[in-house]
Amino acid sequence: MALPLGALIAIGLGGIGLLLLLIIRFKVQAFYALLLTSIVVGVAAGLPLTTIPATEAEPERLGVIQAIIAGVGGTLGSVAVLVALGSMLGKIIELSGGAESLAGRFTGWLGPKRVGVALTGAAAILAIPVFFDAGFIILVPIVYAFSKAAGVSPLKFGLPIAGIMLAVHVAVPPHPGIVGGATILGADIGWVTILSLAISVPLAFAAYWLGKLLNRREYAMLPATKALFDAFGTEQQTDAELRGSSLGEGERAPSAFTILGIIILPLALIMVGTTVAPAFEAGSFWHGFLSMIGQPIFALMVAIAVAMIALGVRRGWSAAHLGEVMESALPGAAVIILVTGAGGAFGRILTETGIGGAVADVMAASGMPVLLLGFLISLIMRAAQGSATVAITTAAALLIPSVAALGLDPIHLALFAVAVGYGALGLSHVNDSGFWIVTRYLGLSVKDGLRTWTVMTTVLGVLGFALTAVLWVLIPMG
Repeated sequence: MALPLGALIAIGLGGIGLLLLLIIRFKVQAFYALLLTSIVVGVAAGLPLTTIPATEAEPERLGVIQAIIAGVGGTLGSVAVLVALGSMLGKIIELSGGAESLAGRFTGWLGPKRVGVALTGAAAILAIPVFFDAGFIILVPIVYAFSKAAGVSPLKFGLPIAGIMLAVHVAVPPHPGIVGGATILGADIGWVTILSLAISVPLAFAAYWLGKLLNRREYAMLPATKALFDAFGTEQQTDAELRGSSLGEGERAPSAFTILGIIILPLALIMVGTTVAPAFEAGSFWHGFLSMIGQPIFALMVAIAVAMIALGVRRGWSAAHLGEVMESALPGAAVIILVTGAGGAFGRILTETGIGGAVADVMAASGMPVLLLGFLISLIMRAAQGSATVAITTAAALLIPSVAALGLDPIHLALFAVAVGYGALGLSHVNDSGFWIVTRYLGLSVKDGLRTWTVMTTVLGVLGFALTAVLWVLIPMG
């Protein structure tokens, strides 16, 4: 017996509340909390405890556990491979010393007077394959070095760098949140990549100028960070001691052009598959070939193969060391993969119970544009529990029926996924691990972190959504 619309909505809201309570109040790991919430919501909404086979009168009804398994499996079919490959590529670049080369080359191109612009641009590119936390920590020594040379606080260079890196992290594949959200929604990863990269360019400029604006005020540096910063470059504090040496004895960092080429390669392949392959007749050799090389999984595998040779073998890494580097990327990726899969399970439960459809009906009656709704739900979830991945996958799961009812073409479906991604950029505060990383290394108190970092992420998130909305309106619906 189907529950009334109001009851389904209440169960859905209660499920969200339970999820937040478990993660925030009781510090339950997000993967377990999502699965537990899925079971509670499924049972409360009337899903059978085990699968009921189809009859002539009714179709098959999945049981609670079977729906969770189907949700995890459906989401992780491509997400797990993409996140694992992206982590491997990022780890190779991270440990090769590529960040230093990239930042140095950009600074050389733009000159000493434009160090802030150069570092922000280099950070935006580095953030494509490298996760936010790791990428920012990699760049901290560079920020400290340029800041000491210029006689300024590291906040001047570090704030816009952190802002654009997080903006890329939440919206550009192969990062886990946007890949998981796009998969749940059925959006094409290629179009998500192209559109989010296009929006990231003006966001990089915005991060730089917003950083300058926020830095007009002086902020007292925390004593511990001040000691770290003052000692940087001296015998007491070296780069290796600050973040761990990424280069072996006598090993030189790769050229910036090599790093740029490796990062651009998979993006170029994805763009070819998305934009060029459809020009050929379906079923022809060139259509099939270009479509295959444009698949994100294939594109990342090609980039990793090039990175293994250019950053590993040619620079003296043994096969054993290269294997260890790639394997070291997997433990961290595994946790993210599981959380993304659990988000898919929660989405399947919302679909099977009819809660997602009930939310769609209410939203349709409210008249609120679905694009704005996706952004706001993701923003609220991000502010409430801190994880961008959980925010994106939960918002996507809630709105599956609403989006399906619109019959969006691939470009607009990708734009919706990007809008949800930018929702997870804003309102980074004390429940976000990234907040503590940024404030610790830049020497900000909690109060000053809320004045600067939280403002930076929120403005960039709103601007990212605004640019997405402009594209949504300007691009004709196919």
